[in-house]
Amino acid sequence: MASLTKDLSAAASAAFEAMGLEARWGDVRRSDKPELADFQCNGAMGAAKQAGKIPRDVATEVAAALRDHEMVLSAEVAGPGFINIRVSDAALAARAEAVREEKMAGAEGAPDPQVTVIDFGGPNVAKPMHVGHLRSAVIGDTLRRLLTFLGDEVTGDVHLGDWGLQMGHLVTELQDEQPGLIYFDADFTGPYPEEPPVTIDDLARMYPAASAKAKEDPARLERSQKAVAELQAGRPGYRALLKHFIDVSVAALKVDYEFLNVHFDLWKGESDVDDLIPELVERFKSAGLAREDDGAWIVDIAREGENVPVEKNGKTTLKNPMPPIMLINSRGGTGYHTTDLATILDRMEHLEPVPQRMLYVVDQRQALHFQQVFRAAEMVGLIDEGRLEHIGFGTVNGPDGKPFKTREGGVLRLADLNQMAFEEAQKKIAEAGKLPEDMGAEERHEVAANVALAALRFSDLMNTRTTNYVFDLDKFTSFEGKTGPYLLYAAVRVKSLLRRATEEGNKPGGIVIGHDAERALVLQLDNFAFACLQAREKRMPHVLCEHLYNLAQAFSSFYAALPIAAEGDEATRASRLGLASAVLKQLETGLDLLGIRVPERM
Repeated sequence: MASLTKDLSAAASAAFEAMGLEARWGDVRRSDKPELADFQCNGAMGAAKQAGKIPRDVATEVAAALRDHEMVLSAEVAGPGFINIRVSDAALAARAEAVREEKMAGAEGAPDPQVTVIDFGGPNVAKPMHVGHLRSAVIGDTLRRLLTFLGDEVTGDVHLGDWGLQMGHLVTELQDEQPGLIYFDADFTGPYPEEPPVTIDDLARMYPAASAKAKEDPARLERSQKAVAELQAGRPGYRALLKHFIDVSVAALKVDYEFLNVHFDLWKGESDVDDLIPELVERFKSAGLAREDDGAWIVDIAREGENVPVEKNGKTTLKNPMPPIMLINSRGGTGYHTTDLATILDRMEHLEPVPQRMLYVVDQRQALHFQQVFRAAEMVGLIDEGRLEHIGFGTVNGPDGKPFKTREGGVLRLADLNQMAFEEAQKKIAEAGKLPEDMGAEERHEVAANVALAALRFSDLMNTRTTNYVFDLDKFTSFEGKTGPYLLYAAVRVKSLLRRATEEGNKPGGIVIGHDAERALVLQLDNFAFACLQAREKRMPHVLCEHLYNLAQAFSSFYAALPIAAEGDEATRASRLGLASAVLKQLETGLDLLGIRVPERM
């Protein structure tokens, strides 16, 4: 069964077509005024204008046709030609049953499923993740879950940063600290030790130390740059160190990502496409797109109307500036433009099936970089620019409205943020007294971890992706308001209701609708399909968050208005338990799409 919205749109479209008018005028949506109607159709005005007819006459004829539909309780014309529609209790009951029985809990597959890669623009090797990495992780993972759920074939790639200057800093700093390591012997070719010579704590210490020295000492910077060039040229000892750096870093990254319930299909980095860079550069050269400039190879990507010189106050500036990209620098090294292009080449040549679309879930501030990469990719024939999307997002800010910092002014580590959320969740749970007395320590720990997870993911996802938001841990871990813990508790409450009912010998039965609170609840259940498809189409998880919050609110109103397990009439009791089970199924399905785990009890 399709959604009520879709079925009503089909019926209204058929009515318009029967009048010789275009089917598109039959679009039906939820009513802006639920006290007057469940749904509304506003197409009569546009159709009448196009056909030279009176809008109210068109609306009257369409409404008459709708009244004959088995789903429609009433269809009335209002104002100049609005059609207000109420659906029958039987149609609502059938919809609730479908939500309860269908695998997708009321959602429907995308009409245009695609083979999609989600690029998380992942963290840099050797650098601990910080609060700024939260958004890419949870937005990207939610899109991966949602698109897969709706029928897209999705590959998630963490896309580690493991090929830049930081690698040179680490190599040279390690050489200064342990110059006797075999990796620095240019004549030695292996085999190298399997055990890494560093820990993640070593890397976290060494990188900022080397970076600070390089800022103060040009010679130190030149050493690191030379080490990068030698690494990228294939020096065996440096390549062996790179593998150690990656292995140590990935092990630490997986701990932080696991806490956030974020998973990837590929753990590839920039270094994985190094062997494709010569082929990529040759493609640009052969196409006449690359030019040499002082030892570097450059690609101009500006189009007509860009980089136009403008004279103002005696100075020349560029109108619509679009800088070129550098494929190879004068030292023979490569940067992010080149490795991103080589990654596209790798995906198009080696992934099966071939990707139809690539989504880059990266900070909005990187918009220019991706615009450059996407243009260059199309210019050289890798993939059409329109099949590459930058899914930009805003920043996580502190109370001052600036990117979130620690009290000492530093960038907060993601591991520390996760721990803070866990401790705050434990505190809120204790204050609320929400755990059963017979719950053991292990289960209590798991519940607190789930509450922290819900707080972190929902607080991020509920915001429109492109906007900034203020991080407020006290607010986000609350069991009241629009929060992850509130939704978690709403789902657990329905579980508890159904479990107690079963223990008392009461089971869910056939759903019958007869009360306004039941009607409102089923109408909200029906909106799941639209919310999922909208979230997919716009790449905006907050649409799904809004639906789930409204569903929890609708269930709360239903729970307050009517007896459920305590209902005296057996058939009515079974019906309301059936409706509760439909709500639970959709809540759990939706929360899983958000990456939120629902405990059995709280």
